[in-house]
Amino acid sequence: MIPIQLTIEGLYSYQERQKIDFKNLTEAGLFGIFGAVGSGKSSILEAISFALYGETERLNMRDKRAYNMMNLKSNSSYIEFDFINHENKIFRATRDFKRNSKKFDDVKPSSVTFYEKINDKWIPLDHSDSEKIIGLSYANFKRTIIIPQGQFKEFLELGATERTNMMKEIFNLQRFDLQNNVSVLNAKNRSELDQLEGQLKGFEEVNKEQISIKKEELSVENQKLEAIQIEFKQIREKYEQLKNLKTDFELLKQKKEDFKKLSLEKNEIDILETKTELFDKVFRIFNPLINEQNKLQKEIEFHQKNKENETKILAETEKQFNSLTEQLTAILPKFQALHQSKIQENDLNLILQMLNFSDEITVLKERTKKGAEKVQEVETNNKLIEKKLTEFTEQTEILKLQKIDSTLLVTVGNWFLENKNLSESLKKQKEKTDLKKAEIETILSELKLNKIDTENFKNYFKTKTDALENQKKELSDKQKQLEIQQKLSHFASELHDGEACPLCGSQEHPNIVVFDDVHSEINDLQKQIENLENQKQEIQKKSSEIEKILDRKNIFEEQLKSEEKVLKQIQISIQNHVQNFIWKEFNAENEADFEQKRLQSFEIEKQIEDLGKTITQEQKNLDKERETLDQYNKALEKFRLDEAKKAEQIKTNEANLKILEWKKYEERTIDEVEESYQKLAKSNLETEENYQNLIKKEKELSPKLAEQKTIVLQLEKRILDLEKEISKNKNDIQQSLSDQNFTDLVEVQTILLQEINVQETRNKIQQFRIDFETLNNGITELETKLKDFSFNEEQFSEIENQFVSKEKEAKTANDSVVKIASEIERIEKEFKKKENLLTELSKLQKRAENLKIMTNLFKGAGFVQYVSSIYLRQLCDHANIRFHRMTRNQLSLQLNENNDFEIVDYLNEGRSRSVKTLSGGQAFQVSLSLALALAESVQSNAKSDKNFFFIDEGFGTQDLESVNVVFETLMSLQKENRIVGIISHVEELKEKIPMSLNISKDEERGSLIEIS
Repeated sequence: MIPIQLTIEGLYSYQERQKIDFKNLTEAGLFGIFGAVGSGKSSILEAISFALYGETERLNMRDKRAYNMMNLKSNSSYIEFDFINHENKIFRATRDFKRNSKKFDDVKPSSVTFYEKINDKWIPLDHSDSEKIIGLSYANFKRTIIIPQGQFKEFLELGATERTNMMKEIFNLQRFDLQNNVSVLNAKNRSELDQLEGQLKGFEEVNKEQISIKKEELSVENQKLEAIQIEFKQIREKYEQLKNLKTDFELLKQKKEDFKKLSLEKNEIDILETKTELFDKVFRIFNPLINEQNKLQKEIEFHQKNKENETKILAETEKQFNSLTEQLTAILPKFQALHQSKIQENDLNLILQMLNFSDEITVLKERTKKGAEKVQEVETNNKLIEKKLTEFTEQTEILKLQKIDSTLLVTVGNWFLENKNLSESLKKQKEKTDLKKAEIETILSELKLNKIDTENFKNYFKTKTDALENQKKELSDKQKQLEIQQKLSHFASELHDGEACPLCGSQEHPNIVVFDDVHSEINDLQKQIENLENQKQEIQKKSSEIEKILDRKNIFEEQLKSEEKVLKQIQISIQNHVQNFIWKEFNAENEADFEQKRLQSFEIEKQIEDLGKTITQEQKNLDKERETLDQYNKALEKFRLDEAKKAEQIKTNEANLKILEWKKYEERTIDEVEESYQKLAKSNLETEENYQNLIKKEKELSPKLAEQKTIVLQLEKRILDLEKEISKNKNDIQQSLSDQNFTDLVEVQTILLQEINVQETRNKIQQFRIDFETLNNGITELETKLKDFSFNEEQFSEIENQFVSKEKEAKTANDSVVKIASEIERIEKEFKKKENLLTELSKLQKRAENLKIMTNLFKGAGFVQYVSSIYLRQLCDHANIRFHRMTRNQLSLQLNENNDFEIVDYLNEGRSRSVKTLSGGQAFQVSLSLALALAESVQSNAKSDKNFFFIDEGFGTQDLESVNVVFETLMSLQKENRIVGIISHVEELKEKIPMSLNISKDEERGSLIEIS
């Protein structure tokens, strides 16, 4: 996470809105926040933590956090924090809360909104979970990015479980917690095994022997089926011949019956054909004429009714037109006089404007008079302020001549500070060198007291050890001989005549050897050997102790050389530093005189600064007065211009009058003229509108009247035409009746009432003719075909029974073959399936064994703890790189078998001890080293180019030399793309850090931020 900008208002001691732009600070790589105790330094970090997580170190929800965080002089608090996350995306977090206006200690909970910057627009997010954005919980955020006051040693003193959980989150070690995954795989594998075993229980009887038996059965059934099919084929051919003959005789009989029925229907079909042809002829000739007659009759009735309606509308329209003509004649004289009336109306409007201009000119003259007086007053103030500015500037120039150059003061001050630091470093380094020499002398005294020759002690101890080893070897050989003698004595005592010897197998034992009891001698020899072994161990122990003492001596001698080298470097630095003092106005031996001159210069600087502020303020006042004077002059000029414009406008309006005279109205009031103007304008408007409306109505009504007359004439003409067409239609009908030999139209209408479907009836008649001829021809063909054949029903029944019986027998045999073949196919498939299941079962059983091993491996998150310990040891190794340098190779950090931190003390023979035994300064050094290593690991894990790290404590526990070492460490981080911010009140650091925020607290305005 990289901070971009922080805005805070009404929070803790920050009363006014303060904005911190981190751009220059982060570009510097190392920056600080400095200020007096209680000025509000730590509040900046709390604001960032609260904006992101809604949590702070000083207060929690039970502490009425919102009320206590809000400035007592403020009624609302606001935090806005812009930052870049590990994915190089820009986000903004805002929080604000307000005080209840009726109840002072009631502060409403904060509202929070997160935004993401996309295409230069802030897009609100649908959540406020900063852990998703930053990738760290609040607890780990304050351990790796912003370390609050009082929490610096927390990571160092965490328990193993808490530290493991922290490592899991920071380095995403949950990916190594595969216990649940293995458990799911194991359960799935077990389920698949159970299913396979259940499936295989149904295949117990499926085997190759069963398939062979079924194939033999199939061969026998196939032979039976072939014999039956030969017999069935012979019977089927004979049966088919008789069956076809029977069908032909039955078909001939049926056709003769059908032909008889059709012969009876023939007369009816002939009559229907005659009627249909007559209906078709009458329909084609008379139906169009009758339809035309009906159509003409309906149309003439419709037009006669329309004529009556349109005639009434025409009469009404003529009445309206005559009334409108009379109204136009009455209003015409008044409309003709309208032009002159409008000229008079325009003159009244001009006179009304002139009266308004006259009143406005009177007001402007009064304002011009007052403005001139105000301008004179402002000019007097300007001269007084200019005089003051001249006096203050002269005082400032006099003081500048008395002031010493600030750069020179800083440079000389740094020289005295560096001189002091070098002197203290020289003193401490001499103490360290003397201490190392004393430790070496102590070791030499100890060696001298024990009369140890450091050059030859190893040969001396080796000679003694070899002598003891030779004695031990001689005693061991003697002991082995006695043990052999003891065994032979045992064998001899066990020999009896007639029993085989265990060595030679002989059953006769004429001369048995007798041995003395050597048990006590063996025990004596064993004690002597043990005594020699103890002497040997004592010699080795003493040799080891001497070697340790010598190792300590070598370590101290190496350390002494290192310290003497440092001492020499400090002495050279002091000599060079003294030679660099080149300022004649100061004395290198008299720092007090320099401090006095510096204080005097600071006092003069303060006076110059105060005069500068006064000059700035007076200059602002002068600028303000000049601006006011300019505004007044512009206003006066505007008044004069407006007055001239209005006077000119009065003259212009008077020249534009055409009927009325300005002198007659000059003394009148505006209200009187306004009333006359409104009355005349209203009358003119009414006259013009009434005339225009009447003209418009006349134009609209005139074409309607003409159109209505035309409609009535057209209807009369159409009615005459229709009467002629009806007469002609009647003549056509009479002519057609005469031509077709009909007496009257009623006879024709009677025929048409039959409503015969001509096409459908003709199709029916045609189909009958076709069926009649087809049936007659079919009967003739069948009689010709069967004239030489006869049919015996008994013979057919006998053959049919034989066919049915043999067909059933063939079907039964075929079904048996198909059934056995299907069963063989089914068994073969089942056998193949069984083989596949057994193969799969073997794979799953092997997988179950592997999963059992994996279950034991990942059980209880043991693997995660193992990986966490690796990360922790790497972290410890990285921390030691800086911790060694800070402690001058005297201390280092290590992990014990319980994964707890311990300190290795090289000043005490490299023995380990608890981290709780460290001093405050040492604890800060090791915590800083760990925090930097942890931040490096987080940066590497996040794959970000830069990373931010903030410290809020610790430097007050360090001596000057340690502060320098820590500062060098922090400066080196710039090369590693690390951005480090520190909060401190240590002046030495403030002077060394290139960029910083200075926090000051004003009694009235609260905490104020200044970047320097």
